[in-house]
Amino acid sequence: MLIRHRRSWELPESAATEESVFWNRRRVLQAAGMGGVLLAGGWSGGALAQESILGSGLYPAERNPAYTLDRPLTAEALATTYNNFFEFGSQKNIHKRAQDLVVSPWDIQITGDVEIPQTLSFDDLLKRVDLEERLYRHRCVETWSMAVPWTGFPLKALVDMAAPLSGAKYLRMETFHDPEMAVGQKAGWYPWPYVEGLTIEEATNEMAFLVTGVYGKPLPKQMGAPLRLAVPWKYGFKSIKSIVKFEFTSQRPRSFWQATGPREYGFWANVNPAVPHRRWSQATEKLLGSDERIPTLLYNGYAEQVAHLYKGLEKEPLYM
Repeated sequence: MLIRHRRSWELPESAATEESVFWNRRRVLQAAGMGGVLLAGGWSGGALAQESILGSGLYPAERNPAYTLDRPLTAEALATTYNNFFEFGSQKNIHKRAQDLVVSPWDIQITGDVEIPQTLSFDDLLKRVDLEERLYRHRCVETWSMAVPWTGFPLKALVDMAAPLSGAKYLRMETFHDPEMAVGQKAGWYPWPYVEGLTIEEATNEMAFLVTGVYGKPLPKQMGAPLRLAVPWKYGFKSIKSIVKFEFTSQRPRSFWQATGPREYGFWANVNPAVPHRRWSQATEKLLGSDERIPTLLYNGYAEQVAHLYKGLEKEPLYM
């Protein structure tokens, strides 16, 4: 007899949305010709309206049942209007200003220590991958959190596409740099463009996910359209938005926030409730849409999937 051992972070079947309800919603949208296209009056759930984004006909994608949650999804209207996107400013209601982001055309460069350096359009990238939906927790270093249905593909698929050389130990990622379009980039005290990095082992872990959509639709601009990262075991600032460049390198990247505040933000940024930020505790988090604070989990609840990546690195500042 086959016995399936449920992962520590998976949602019990009794708490999940009925499959028939979930798929009926999708069939209604598809029958109406909407797939991932916005309703005429704006986003369902009351989120901000925006024009259709590249690849909209690919949504909603099929949900991968291996990636579920222990909590309800955050309301779409909240998750899509409470955002950090410092390229457009430091306020949480940045979603309106972020509509200045031009997402088409959008080229993505894959470079560095690879066998196959290449530049491809976002549309071309979508033709080379299979999209799926995953339910992930998202934990901000500021101690708020949300639970969202990301659509995208494993980062490993892009790594395989690049065929990194043996000397490539890290993946450096970079966002756009256009101060005329993104007014926040006129702030000279920040080290633009936004840069983030992972080890190759992290980048090829099953949880590392390149995001192209959310809530069954193309990714809205304020959440990092058209392509962002989701690494749910790390604090949210590691999940770089609006990526234009992937560089494979032997040198550890110096990330945006690490360069901005090296005493508070490091390369690893793994979630750990027992390790406080220099200015606040990380022991609990506030769920968007609720006044409740709940205990934060080690690696944001994904220790089973990622803890092995850090064996032998105990002397590194893994949790900042």
